Amino acid sequence: MPDTQRVTLQDVRDAAERIKGVAHRTPVLRSRTLDELVGAEVHIKCENLQRVGAFKFRGAYNAASRLSPEQLAKGIAAYSSGNHAQAVALAARELGTTAVIVMPEDTPRAKLEATAGYGAEIVTYDRYTGDRVAIGEALAAERGLTLVPPYEHPHIIAGQGTAALELIEEAGELDALVVPVGGGGLIAGSAVAAKGLLPEVRVIGVEPEAGDDTKRSLEAGHRVSIPVPRTIADGQAAEIPGELTFSLNRLLLDGIALVSDEQIRDAMRFAFERLKTVVEPSGASALAALLAHRVEALPPRVGVILSGGNVGAERFAELVGGN
Repeated sequence: MPDTQRVTLQDVRDAAERIKGVAHRTPVLRSRTLDELVGAEVHIKCENLQRVGAFKFRGAYNAASRLSPEQLAKGIAAYSSGNHAQAVALAARELGTTAVIVMPEDTPRAKLEATAGYGAEIVTYDRYTGDRVAIGEALAAERGLTLVPPYEHPHIIAGQGTAALELIEEAGELDALVVPVGGGGLIAGSAVAAKGLLPEVRVIGVEPEAGDDTKRSLEAGHRVSIPVPRTIADGQAAEIPGELTFSLNRLLLDGIALVSDEQIRDAMRFAFERLKTVVEPSGASALAALLAHRVEALPPRVGVILSGGNVGAERFAELVGGN
């Protein structure tokens, strides 16, 4: 098992200094309507307004900016369902290097186009039959590229934790933090930051019902693999938690809540109509858990992360247009 001390509060603080002035310090929203609906004072961290439209830029830039000049000269590679792809592509551009990204062929068009728009070369595969890790590792080895993984790296995890660090700096003491879970990097980094600053805070992860690999793994006490999830939350369609992320999350998380695709749609609609902000399905899952009362014994002051907003207009209308 990886050394869980490889990611600390100091690592998150160091990452915050490294990304300062490059990543956005995203706003924290409040909504009286939301507070009344969920029965708590909710502080909403809007990572949908981060560069590339998701929290992923934090970790990608923190990791890529630490590479040697020789590594940067050869270029970097990544595999991703979309948001990490865009984050690595933009980080590469900011650092004056090139990126090759392995992406599922059914990735939402908006994410494919945005990744290409940042200058990355895209290599596609079938997410239901292909192994993106094997493809990415082979590609990196063949071309001499440095692989920047989506979550299974201490610099990625520390970078993602800066979102929670900023939230607590702005909102003050929180009793709970509710965070979407895909591969586990965002919540691992968030938990390191939150528990480091507020030892008594509850950290609750949220997964789609069809993609509950982390919940099953925590219950089993070891990593559990599930079939490729079929959910509208494509950014949370993980089959198994990362080894490093799970080693952190099993120590730091206080629970996992599950939400249905319909509850995610409701949260996207609420964010659009009442918060005046656009959130993609994966980015809305933590908000969905609050609105659907899936977090038990919700305490008085709660932070929630809207992790991303990368959804095209047609897809957004398709998902939230009906009642």
